[in-house]
Amino acid sequence: MSAAPRVLMYSTAVCPYCIRAEQLLRARGVAEIEKVRIDLDPERRAEMMEKTGQRTVPQIYIGDTHVGGCDDLIALDHAGKLLPLLAGESA
Repeated sequence: MSAAPRVLMYSTAVCPYCIRAEQLLRARGVAEIEKVRIDLDPERRAEMMEKTGQRTVPQIYIGDTHVGGCDDLIALDHAGKLLPLLAGESA
């Protein structure tokens, strides 16, 4: 089994969806989430928008896979595809 992929989340301080997404990831065994606070670093907001085509947070990456936002993460989990992705298996 390969090493767990890096989890990257673009977020802001007061975003309830960011908190919910983080809670779900933690519940699924993710110990480390690399958070990019776009409210503190406007250049990273531009980077996020360029990479994802989205303006809203959270924007979540698991490895090289752009999962999307909180609702996308929850849908992925409900479909049974989140744990394999977190385990480093291809989606």
